[in-house]
Amino acid sequence: MTTKIALVTGGSRGLGRDMAISLAQKGQHIIITYQSKKAEAQAVVREIENLGQKAVALPLEMAAIHSYPQFVETLSSTLREKFQADRIDYLVNNAGMGVHAAFADTTEAQFDSLMNVHLKGVFFLSQRLLPLLRDGGGIVNISTGLARFSFPGYAAYAAMKGGVETLTRYMAKELGGRQIRVNTVAPGAIETDFGGGVVRDNKEVNAQIASVTALGRAGKADDIGRVVAFLCSEEARWVNAQRIEVSGGMMV
Repeated sequence: MTTKIALVTGGSRGLGRDMAISLAQKGQHIIITYQSKKAEAQAVVREIENLGQKAVALPLEMAAIHSYPQFVETLSSTLREKFQADRIDYLVNNAGMGVHAAFADTTEAQFDSLMNVHLKGVFFLSQRLLPLLRDGGGIVNISTGLARFSFPGYAAYAAMKGGVETLTRYMAKELGGRQIRVNTVAPGAIETDFGGGVVRDNKEVNAQIASVTALGRAGKADDIGRVVAFLCSEEARWVNAQRIEVSGGMMV
């Protein structure tokens, strides 16, 4: 049986790192992308190799849409040389960054940076990778609980993720002929370095999150990675066009 190959964007740290590790634990080979943290990305590669799977880290600037054709060429040659393959089986659109700014204060530059990474980037990177995505494979787009509930300061970020959730349904509809499943995972507040590590490091914020979550705590990275790994498996073969919130029951 041929080992599946998953591509996780933004896999050098945080949720992306745990997604990559969780997928490797499921027996998949992994390709991660990173923007600037090469050393951290290589550390993730070593972790995956220690699990017995092949892994590669490739640089990718999500906001640089013009660079996608070159990235696809690099990915294609990497598949041939490292994995003796010509396709990936799963794409996880995880790479991202946060901007915390009130609606009244959000600048056009902040809005554009979020759009280029979280919405335009997801749209066009997925489009560019379609020739390298195996029929019967899958795509997981990462959204946020903030697309369902609202906290001041995240209007632009959440709007992009709302767009991703709508895009997911259209992708599932249009790629169904190739038996490619497309789903959204929407994390709640997670203890990572996202947003400067505020949920992880600020005890007051952490306690406030726990107080509005049915399961009584903030999320951890492996709470998300395992769900992504499930969606990138045969066990989830009949799950399609869905938004799965992984928040422990936050703001229910």
